[in-house]
Amino acid sequence: MSTIFSRTELAASMAQQLIRPDFLNEGLRSGLFISGQRRTGKTTFLRHDLIPALEAERAVVIYVDLWSDTQSNPAQLVRDAVRQALEELQTPGSSLLARLARVSGADIGVMGFKFGFKLDKLGQSGGATLAQAMTELVDQARRDVVLIVDEVQQAITTEEGNNLLLALKAARDAVNPRPQTPGHFLFIGTGSHRAMVSELTTRRTQAFNGATSIAYPVLDVDYIRYLLQRLAKDGVKNLPSESVATEAFRTLGNRPEEMIRALRQLQLHLPPGSNPDEVLPIIAATLRSTAADTELAKVEGLGSVAMAIFGRIAAADGEAKGLFSADAAAEYTRAVGREVRIEEIQPIMNELMSANIIMRRGHGLYGVTDPFVQQAWRERQSMLDGA
Repeated sequence: MSTIFSRTELAASMAQQLIRPDFLNEGLRSGLFISGQRRTGKTTFLRHDLIPALEAERAVVIYVDLWSDTQSNPAQLVRDAVRQALEELQTPGSSLLARLARVSGADIGVMGFKFGFKLDKLGQSGGATLAQAMTELVDQARRDVVLIVDEVQQAITTEEGNNLLLALKAARDAVNPRPQTPGHFLFIGTGSHRAMVSELTTRRTQAFNGATSIAYPVLDVDYIRYLLQRLAKDGVKNLPSESVATEAFRTLGNRPEEMIRALRQLQLHLPPGSNPDEVLPIIAATLRSTAADTELAKVEGLGSVAMAIFGRIAAADGEAKGLFSADAAAEYTRAVGREVRIEEIQPIMNELMSANIIMRRGHGLYGVTDPFVQQAWRERQSMLDGA
């Protein structure tokens, strides 16, 4: 059995709705945004299921992960991914051309595409815009072009990232409304912060206001059934029942890596004669707490001021602001028991962002990167307050 749980039916259904939409799904061409917590299998689904399904529908797919390099400008990462795809398409014998030819026949242009602009100037002053590039690509490929941006919420952390989203909207508007267009430009954004991803489609100031936003369909009982069958096939004994394992999986936030870790611990530490259905829930609850501990330990490792700043951000409903104000510095001072100067705050904020613990959500606005960690912090604060 494969080590990856394939979700081919879900991927095929999504691809069909995107590439061959019926009347009710035509709005997906305005943009599709998918949100789900970290480590729940979103990227695996994109790479191993959705992209092949889109290519099977004869689409040209470009993928970029904005968390592949959190220190780089998100806009530059997207431009680099688009430029690399275009370079492959104009290179005879490239792997991208070969994949397209395999699913659609020789009409894709085995000798490579010819673009009327310099790729190294794409998105730069004096160079081709993304709208021009996507228009030429759709016209030459004569099929849909799908750009997938993983962890798309990173784009709104900088002004250049926001401008990138506006450029992508301009590309959509340049290609899709044309009468007799040979293809469409489709944009898919996925992210780990549900509120932020949702804002990309609901805020009037956002480029993709009005686009479709959905929750990522998390793995559930089908995955647990597959996992238990695989383990049984490998000769693993003392497995839990499907119902108990499914509930433990939900306790762990539907995160495959955490579930496998829980089952491994079950095999290592199950007392002789014990019932795995009684032990697994305890292991799952412990691992859930440990996972949050690991992330919160990163904050503690940055010192007491970092903990005070993180606490102010985690306690906020929505976006935290005023983190550099005199009032905030006074709050940090009370929390750490010594004077915290305003000039100390920015370097520590930078460290928290570099560790991917918090993220900038706009000018002077910040949030916790992983909602799971924020929830765990709030649960602990509630217990401390009630003690």
